[in-house]
Amino acid sequence: MRVSIFATCINDIMFPNVVKNTVEILERFGCLVDFPYEQTCCGQPTYNSGYVNEAKKSMKRMIRAFKNSEYVVGPSGSCVSMIREYQKIFKGDPEWEDSAKELAMKTYELTQFLVNVLNVTDVGSTFKGRVTYHPSCHMTRLLGVKDEPQILLKNIKGVEFIELPHAHDCCGFGGTFAVKNSDISREMVKEKSQHVIETGAEYLVGGDMACLMNIGGRMQREGKDVRVIHITEILNTVN
Repeated sequence: MRVSIFATCINDIMFPNVVKNTVEILERFGCLVDFPYEQTCCGQPTYNSGYVNEAKKSMKRMIRAFKNSEYVVGPSGSCVSMIREYQKIFKGDPEWEDSAKELAMKTYELTQFLVNVLNVTDVGSTFKGRVTYHPSCHMTRLLGVKDEPQILLKNIKGVEFIELPHAHDCCGFGGTFAVKNSDISREMVKEKSQHVIETGAEYLVGGDMACLMNIGGRMQREGKDVRVIHITEILNTVN
């Protein structure tokens, strides 16, 4: 099975180990992994800001970059959900509609791909610690990935999984939302941080680094002793 890695901007620039872990996890289960260098931003920040025509330029480049891929897998529910929207955005465009739909249908978030395509529920990793999980809004509400990350986490030897109170509340990031509505965003992430602390967990885990960066930044400023890590770090750990 050939899999092309969709790195996403934030992981490629700021959290390369997330991409490295993604590659190693997929290779562990026999996938032949490649990385199309033509890929760029999925277009989400521009699109969500209302600049549709400008966003389409990035989207078209992404469609071309992954044209020959069998599967496309990314370690971000938010960015993958944006690619899934391509088929709606280009609907009625005779030049791009079919290729946009093709890309959308073969693109998966990592845990979604592991559980639903590879039928893997136990990745064979071990990780000792108390873990809670933040389900990001785009991953759950737009992409529909709800159970898969928790299935994988609960099957990892050594993990003590603790449910996060009000888990599905937004962390307040929302991309440009945090910039345009900073006062509201600040109160939302404050509340999320409090719920994380209530669990007594040592680790906060999620599938979107932007949300984790937002929550982690708040907890760091509050002096809270909780490590914030992408789910790939646990899925790719033996200790």
